[in-house]
Amino acid sequence: MKITFKPLTYQLDAVQAVVDVFRGQQQLIGQTRYTLDRGIQPTPKRVTQQAGLDFGETDILQNSALQTYDMLDDENIGFANTPLFDLNEILKNIQTVQANRQLPKSTELVTADNKKGDSLTQSPLNLNIEMETGTGKTYTYLRTIFEMNKQYGWSKFIIVVPSIAIREGVNKSISMMADDLLAEYGKKPRAFIYDSKALHHLESFSSDGGINIMIINVQAFNTIKEGANNEASRKIYASLDEFGSRRPIDVIRRNRPIIILDEPQKMGADKTLQSLANFNPLFILRYSATHKRDYNLVYRLDALDAYNQKLVKKITVKGIEVKGLTGTNGYLYLQDVIVSSKAPVARLELEIKSTKGEFRREIRNIAKGDDLFVVSKEAEQYKDRYTVTQVTADSIEFANGIVLHVGQGNSNKGDGDDKDLRRIQIRETIRSHLDIEQRLFHKGIKVLSLFFIDEVAKYRQYDSDGNAVNGEYADIFEQTYSEEVGKRIDLNLTNDPYQDYLKAITAQGTHNGYFSLDKKRHMVDPNVKSVKDEELGEKVLVADDIDAYDLILKDKESLLAFPERLDSDEQIARKNVRFIFSHSALREGWDNPNVFVICTLKHSDNVISRRQEVGRGLRLAVDKHGTRMDSGYLPLGEVHRLNNLTVITNESYVEFVGNLQKEMLANLATRPSKANPQYFTGKTLVSELGGQMVVDADTANEIFFYLRSHGYTDKAGNLSESYHQDKENGKLPKLPDELQPFANSIHKLISSVVNPNALDGMFNDGNRPKNTINPDNLNRKEFQALWRRINQKSIYQIQLDSEKLIAGSISEIDKVSRERNNNFVQSLTYTVKTSEQKDSLDYDTLRQGDSFGQVQSNREQYSVNVQTPIRYDLIGQVASRTNLTRGTVVAVLSKINSAVFSQFKHNPEAFISEVSRLINEQQAKLIVQNIAYELTSERYDSNDIFVSNIPLSDTAIKANRHVWEYVETDSDVERKFLAELEQHINEVVVYAKLPKNFVIPTPFGGYNPDWAIAFNQDKVRHVYFVAETKGSTSEIDLRETEKQKIASAKAFFAKLQQTQGNNSEFEQVDTLAAVEKMPVSYEVVNSFDSLMQIVGMK
Repeated sequence: MKITFKPLTYQLDAVQAVVDVFRGQQQLIGQTRYTLDRGIQPTPKRVTQQAGLDFGETDILQNSALQTYDMLDDENIGFANTPLFDLNEILKNIQTVQANRQLPKSTELVTADNKKGDSLTQSPLNLNIEMETGTGKTYTYLRTIFEMNKQYGWSKFIIVVPSIAIREGVNKSISMMADDLLAEYGKKPRAFIYDSKALHHLESFSSDGGINIMIINVQAFNTIKEGANNEASRKIYASLDEFGSRRPIDVIRRNRPIIILDEPQKMGADKTLQSLANFNPLFILRYSATHKRDYNLVYRLDALDAYNQKLVKKITVKGIEVKGLTGTNGYLYLQDVIVSSKAPVARLELEIKSTKGEFRREIRNIAKGDDLFVVSKEAEQYKDRYTVTQVTADSIEFANGIVLHVGQGNSNKGDGDDKDLRRIQIRETIRSHLDIEQRLFHKGIKVLSLFFIDEVAKYRQYDSDGNAVNGEYADIFEQTYSEEVGKRIDLNLTNDPYQDYLKAITAQGTHNGYFSLDKKRHMVDPNVKSVKDEELGEKVLVADDIDAYDLILKDKESLLAFPERLDSDEQIARKNVRFIFSHSALREGWDNPNVFVICTLKHSDNVISRRQEVGRGLRLAVDKHGTRMDSGYLPLGEVHRLNNLTVITNESYVEFVGNLQKEMLANLATRPSKANPQYFTGKTLVSELGGQMVVDADTANEIFFYLRSHGYTDKAGNLSESYHQDKENGKLPKLPDELQPFANSIHKLISSVVNPNALDGMFNDGNRPKNTINPDNLNRKEFQALWRRINQKSIYQIQLDSEKLIAGSISEIDKVSRERNNNFVQSLTYTVKTSEQKDSLDYDTLRQGDSFGQVQSNREQYSVNVQTPIRYDLIGQVASRTNLTRGTVVAVLSKINSAVFSQFKHNPEAFISEVSRLINEQQAKLIVQNIAYELTSERYDSNDIFVSNIPLSDTAIKANRHVWEYVETDSDVERKFLAELEQHINEVVVYAKLPKNFVIPTPFGGYNPDWAIAFNQDKVRHVYFVAETKGSTSEIDLRETEKQKIASAKAFFAKLQQTQGNNSEFEQVDTLAAVEKMPVSYEVVNSFDSLMQIVGMK
């Protein structure tokens, strides 16, 4: 398989942010040329030096010398990056980029690299690009390289990384992305890893005119400082015979390379930064999720942004605690609690005594009243009042006062047995893996789980003959895997392909270790160095073995693929691997997008941040075709339901999440925390067409009032989660007319505000009850009959009459103008505030700032002057916003009332926005009137829609006649409707809250209806019903997009009714199932009573 690298909007925005910094930079013909120092050659080629040219060591040929290029020998030409054009203009560009993205404004170019203000790198320009882990930093900066080459001709780049792991990963990523970039830009990069033993690469780096990238890790880089007593330093600073008596550093620095720092917070020591100066950087780009030093920030996508925009996986934490409890030494572990319509049942692991007096640990179903002494066959350790007094949804309590919560255990070794803990962690990893895998297998998504361990011997050992044998963890894994899979494999009467997949893979063949190898190809602990982690401030072990990373990266594609019929035995063996054991020191080498479970079987003294721990699994998954499972492919609400990373930790959920949130909040410290008037005042708003406005106090209050009136903030300005939900669902109310042209900029400002509680939504407690299918309800004949009627896939066609669109648009624009008393758009205004200095002043008046009298405000109107620097392409902008041809737009604008058209000059942005809106409304009406659905032969797969083990939210409601055990609701209207469904036991047989991945295609985006309900056929006239619940059914109260989607859905269900009305196949199946022969109905309702009026009682 091949992973497809399609550029995502935010990545392109990050690229553009950097490119825009250099607007005005002139691309020279090719690059700046200079004469290469070829060193001492046996037969040097002669080059005639032209008058006025000096080929000295530091001179670079500029434009004036390019005319002599043809007189120089091609082999002696080097290509350097052209110099920066004007640092003052670059600062202005940075400020524009920051204003467009609502970032803090830079007042200067920051060159100080430490608190003393020293410019250690000697770089005249430093740009910070903040991107959360898992959002594709490598792809982003690689594409930035190509774009800068295209726009400005720069071609020499050095990527500096903090470890060998990241170095190897970057090199692999560049090779994987090369074909996609070739298709986009028509060229491939020439990339190489710096090696002091392979200096010939530096020759090509200088002489090649294409894109050249040198990759170097900081461990090697820190040795590159003059006087350092090591071979690498001596070589790079020495005149080498094998390098033509040249110094390698001189060859590199002549190219004025652009330096890209990947994770600069790990490379912030003074000596490291000083050594960067040796490369003579043109400028430095710094890419990180956690910048430690504020340079000029031009792009920000932090943890909260990435999560809210569904760009990384959601995290489920399953905390495992095994420790001695007072008053007992009997082993116990509460795995989970089965919650159903009956009393909850605990699945408890305990020691069962055999007839021979030996003990075996088994998981048993335990209910209230059970005595563990009896269950364990009278094991002595459970004699002291181990009778169950209570089982709740997440805990079990005994008569002796001991309480265990899900994920908690009790070891018979007092303070907890390490082996007990590891065994439970491995089992919970396997269980989580199989739950996720069963859900995603039918979508073609390979699921991987990753174990980090501290000793290879725990996984793999070798006997005296050198044969590989299992270590302790491998033995535990194989035994536990076989047990867990055995519980899930049945007779497969339904011919489920997933069952066949499980049966085809052995416990021994589904795990593998990725470690360093010795000369005998035996797995060994990696060579590690104790290195100070500049981000953590502590020493950590870092692996420097390249072969371990080679294995990891070589297998990257096969780990994402399923076995195929024509695969060789070796290929099948590689693709069967789903569980990976790797050394914790190799942690940074892993960035496989299909890691869904991470388990760290490590000692607690191994220093690692929790963000690093989860970072390896945050990338969004890909399917077997390499397609990323993002919002461009899935409905937005489905992205986090599918992309969910489970972390098996030996801390409690509260401890792990609390510490992880602390780390995240520390990196969000610079973000504002209140959306109040003080925050908005003074900010620069940028319209879609490039106009700018500084927010004054009145405008700030207007924005704050907008937020307060819609319940998005409290009095103090704390932003509520409902704002983000409405923004995500396209339900934000419109801003006041005068602010509408700046809507995008204003909402960026609002979204920058951090509510610390917003981090809570990023995590699930893996030990909470899961939402499982209620098989009795799913298999009811009434629901199956309903499902047959609605699981039909479709396509739609639209035929638009251009003449009708033009006429309707003209009529609507003129009508709206008349309704507004011919003020189609408001004129732009500005405020004049006047205050006169008081007649007499004293010291106290001056000190209190009261030397001027009362302020008088007047608002004045003005028309846009023809000398305005902003040029408005009226026709082009309207065409872009309506997806119409320029000719159609001209046809509309040329025939509207001239008094309306003349208002364009009063407020161009508002005029363009309003005309576009009205044309789009007319277009939408015609689309709905002319949409035609055609049913395809495809149907929704029940295995994709009706899946178990979905994490539950705090607001989930237990239900009796629902297809799942619980119902997730989005509003008070839905909660009231649900209560009525449950209460009307005589009318409602079974129902489902349709999941987010059940989507009807419409021209306005996918539509996900709320409810599918099967009524009692003896009680009502319309048995099969799909209902949309809204607070109001009035079209006036519905937003435009909602109205259009609902209108399209009505056309879809009308097509279903027409098809099902005369369908002999349906009738035969219905007759056999003894259910009502009737098509499905659809309607929007605001209550259960209104629904009952529609379905009609018999």
